[in-house]
Amino acid sequence: MKILVAYATRHGATQGIAERIAATLEGDGLDVTLRPVAGVDAVDGYDAYVIGSAAYMGGWLKEATRFVRNHHDSLVGHPIWLFSSGPVGDEPPGKKGVDPLKASEPREFTELARTLPSRDQQVFYGAYDPDLRPGSFLERLTKVIPAVKDALPAGDFRDWPAIEGWAHAISTALKKEQGVGRAHA
Repeated sequence: MKILVAYATRHGATQGIAERIAATLEGDGLDVTLRPVAGVDAVDGYDAYVIGSAAYMGGWLKEATRFVRNHHDSLVGHPIWLFSSGPVGDEPPGKKGVDPLKASEPREFTELARTLPSRDQQVFYGAYDPDLRPGSFLERLTKVIPAVKDALPAGDFRDWPAIEGWAHAISTALKKEQGVGRAHA
């Protein structure tokens, strides 16, 4: 079974998540291709897709959204999993019971679900290094407005066991479906 893991990243944290997902799927015996979305010309020939992006201001990076829209017709009808990274910190649900991961779901999860159903959508904690070169206007603002800069906790908050567990669940589902398909063939 051939799986494409495609991702969009700004500073590398989402790439790291995609790499861990791909390595876990490979470790589970699947044939995996890992590529940034900008490096994927065609999506034909894959049996399933795992697509992810960093999220800023409630949305995926433009190249990830463009990738899904450009390849929509080829993706439809295949198993798809979507992931996002973005929130930093590791705080438990807030006083009002709001889960920071749920609150950080990018708008693309809802928008894409209308025409491109995914098997699962997962938000993972990301990483923030205030010393990295800003990649957007908003990031440049965080450099000059101390209150904003200090509000974001610096560090790597990626939850590797959660990421690996999600990838194992993907491989389990695909292998189960593959086994069912063989039994009826």
